Amino acid sequence: MPKVRLAMAQTNPIVGDISGNLAQTIAAIDSAAALGANLVVFGEMNLTGYPIEDLAARESFITAAELAVADLAKHLQDGKYADLAVVIGHPSRAELKKGWSIAHNSATAIIGGQITGRYAKHHLPNYSVFDEYRNFVPGNSTFSFEFQGMRFSVLICEDIWQDGGPVAELSALDTDVTLVLNGSPFEVSKDDVRLKLVVDLAKAQGTAVAYVNLVGGQDDLVFDGNSIFVDSTGGLIARADQFATDLTIVEILDKATAISQATSPLAQAPDLEQVWNALVLGLRDYVAKNGFKSVVLGLSGGIDSAVCAAIAADAIGAENVFGVSMPSIYSSDHSRSDAEDLAHRIGCHYRTEAIGKLVDAFETQMDLGGLASENLQARMRGVILMALSNAEGHLTLTTGNKTELAVGYSTIYGDSVGGFAPIKDVEKTMVWKLANWRNDLATAKRETPPIPENSISKPPSAELRPDQVDQDSLPEYEVLDALLDAYVERRLGRVQIIAEGFDAQMVDRIIGLVDRAEWKRRQGAIGPKITGMAFGRDRRLPITNKFR
Repeated sequence: MPKVRLAMAQTNPIVGDISGNLAQTIAAIDSAAALGANLVVFGEMNLTGYPIEDLAARESFITAAELAVADLAKHLQDGKYADLAVVIGHPSRAELKKGWSIAHNSATAIIGGQITGRYAKHHLPNYSVFDEYRNFVPGNSTFSFEFQGMRFSVLICEDIWQDGGPVAELSALDTDVTLVLNGSPFEVSKDDVRLKLVVDLAKAQGTAVAYVNLVGGQDDLVFDGNSIFVDSTGGLIARADQFATDLTIVEILDKATAISQATSPLAQAPDLEQVWNALVLGLRDYVAKNGFKSVVLGLSGGIDSAVCAAIAADAIGAENVFGVSMPSIYSSDHSRSDAEDLAHRIGCHYRTEAIGKLVDAFETQMDLGGLASENLQARMRGVILMALSNAEGHLTLTTGNKTELAVGYSTIYGDSVGGFAPIKDVEKTMVWKLANWRNDLATAKRETPPIPENSISKPPSAELRPDQVDQDSLPEYEVLDALLDAYVERRLGRVQIIAEGFDAQMVDRIIGLVDRAEWKRRQGAIGPKITGMAFGRDRRLPITNKFR
């Protein structure tokens, strides 16, 4: 018989819904106990959701979180939990205030209904999307406990990404199993980095490692779950589902001997599948957690709106997706027919609201022409979408991709209008790849491919003037995305980018476009982060900026 039957509880909390998260926690514990588990470990800040940002400075919030821990311990005093241990993540009151922060990022061990100890995260990340140095007070003590003849040590997320600190003390503590509570957001290929990190930790410290991650969308972050268990030799024993709540059981005989009860494959899905699933989960949870029932978006017949509509249908059901065609006098016949074809393929609601008369009224009264007239068309479409949002309660989706946002190829208060941007962090070339991947998936399942082939193959165009195509004013997207990767993702300067073989004039022009568009991006909707350098939290630059 195993000494310990561990359950890695991969849950999807909602930030601030402490009572709901507590109920979810208890349900997971009961499910784990029914499967014979006697140790249940949750993700980082499971009781409050994560990240809590400046809620960490609100005394009533920290008090409510600590009361929830006490309530959980009291609930576990029931006799049926007598032999059960639980490790739960939550904020706790800090002994010392640091600025306005009054909280630790903590994990508490509860055994047989009694709180036996607490750990506070040592390393507070202060890069990319993280701002924990602002929000928390660091801990400075290790924490381990004995259970069923084995020693378990507790760490939290960033603690295993930094050398030294509590990681260096695991072997000295005679740790059999290290329990790591995580709130690690998804990025493309990040799962490989995590696995190597955990394997290296296990080998270096001679400890098995249970890495338990949150799952779910939280504003612009997507937590992908993907919890793993590695034995002390670095062998991958179990991997939980990705992008779904899960309860993964591992029988631990000793730190080098463990048996997985998981049904999820140890190998990961291809990157495009992971990206699609991240975008779907991010949209689904933003809709649900913020009280929406449906979404509305413009359908232009182009690739971006088609991919956004397909993501939305996968996320919340086609019956809750409302597509609107808003043709102008410049809209081609195929744009209208492609939009209608898309709606038919995915089964969403579809209506047409022509903008010609609305544009005429403004142009006649204000004598507009040129760029002002082009932008007016986009703004009329934004007005229509927001009117439908107000009248019918939909969340408005804006369909711009990362490449367009980078160079400012959008109309502020026009096609950029909306509350959520599903492909905000997806470059244009990847939008096409995602469309083909999703159609291939449908074909493999003998379903109707959701995205019309014509939307994929035709030249992209905003159709704001006669015969307009994107490449009238932008380089080919393969070249543009490569240049943007150098400037935005890799943060190279002008001279370095030119040294990679890009034309100097083009580099100057694109860098200028990116920098001048910062004011637009600052006002834009949030969307799921899938890369290491998403606009918003990752990349923070001044709007007034003359450095080139």
